[in-house]
Amino acid sequence: MSVAVAAKVSRRRDGFYVIFMSVMANRTDFEANEAVTACWSCKGPVPAGALFCGTCATIQPSRPLDHFARLGLRQSFDLEETDLQQRYFALQARLHPDRFANRSAAERAASLAQATDLNEAYRTLRDPLLRAAYLLSLAGAESPTDSFATVENPELLMESLERREELAAAESPGAVQAMIDAAERDAVKCVSSLSAAFAANDLAAASRLAIRLKYLEKLAEEARARVARLRGGP
Repeated sequence: MSVAVAAKVSRRRDGFYVIFMSVMANRTDFEANEAVTACWSCKGPVPAGALFCGTCATIQPSRPLDHFARLGLRQSFDLEETDLQQRYFALQARLHPDRFANRSAAERAASLAQATDLNEAYRTLRDPLLRAAYLLSLAGAESPTDSFATVENPELLMESLERREELAAAESPGAVQAMIDAAERDAVKCVSSLSAAFAANDLAAASRLAIRLKYLEKLAEEARARVARLRGGP
């Protein structure tokens, strides 16, 4: 979608409008390098990644795009959370199915598909583990979210066994909370190390760190459940 068309579609001169225009401007960088297809409605030329037709402004069917491109971002592990949220909500406001409730069946279907793919992109990129796994999958490396992913690091295996034994033996909410705090601190360090690994294009290290992050998040989840049980919860 061109900046000109985006301006035609939305005339508001507020903060949201500026955010939306910024996202659209960034998207044109990706669209410029993509194949041109025909608009399903007017048959005019449409870049393959465009959300709307530049000729008739009709919403287009969702087409294959990586999650970063869908949100107007370059592929990188390092994302600024506020910027990601602003991009998502700006696009969501334009694509939400409620805006197309009185349009044709084709436009309603396109809106639903676009919104669904946008939601999946945001869900993936906002989570450091899912973002790391996605980047690894784009590079053809093993993802820690794959069902066949295995832990081959002896140190991590030993740490996992020891911490789970400690968790099973903990008898007070305070003791378990200390384990949660430790796991969360280690997870923050792991995310920082993942950033460095991706920046260095060290996919082997990134894969190992992503698996460790997955383990730490699972440990914290199990510990929180144990705290609830110790406190008399369900």
